[in-house]
Amino acid sequence: MARPFRQQIDEGILDRAAALFARQGFAKTSIQDIADAVGLSKAGLLHHFPSKDALREAVIAQVATVADRVLDTVRHLPAGPDRDRCAVEFVVDAALAHPGLVALLIAPMTRGDGGALTDGAAPEAAVLEAFGVDLETTGPERVVRVLGALGALAVLTLAAHDQDQTTAWRAHLAATCFDALGHGRSAALPSSDQVEA
Repeated sequence: MARPFRQQIDEGILDRAAALFARQGFAKTSIQDIADAVGLSKAGLLHHFPSKDALREAVIAQVATVADRVLDTVRHLPAGPDRDRCAVEFVVDAALAHPGLVALLIAPMTRGDGGALTDGAAPEAAVLEAFGVDLETTGPERVVRVLGALGALAVLTLAAHDQDQTTAWRAHLAATCFDALGHGRSAALPSSDQVEA
């Protein structure tokens, strides 16, 4: 019985650490920041993860797992609305379960500095591939739509957690992201009489 409890604590630490890394960056996030965020002493946190680097590596491994699962979920589907819907639903569910990990996964795509999480194969590339995006060859409209949907998702899932609305907002989050991809009812631009001056 103690093992699942320890695993839940570790998963919570990783998710909170990932959220801080996404917001502040790895260099600007201290062990004390993470300990405070999870309600542990610094020594208590170091009991779970012996160093900041060990914590970073564990976070990156979790982020890579989420990214690989997204791609594996949709790999068999051809590009188009069905693949996008499946990818959106998977990413929404992952983000609602682990908002920090998904925020960190999406951060390199939405920060604008081109920074990747790792020096090797970037986990964020798997998410872009799930949506059929190659930053070198995909047209700008699709890139903007996918990055916009993912950026909105990162912000909205953190807000859903803050407001304790993860269940109530799930369908709205998925619909908003799907719409941002150009498939839903709000894909059309507002007419001039709908835009406030």
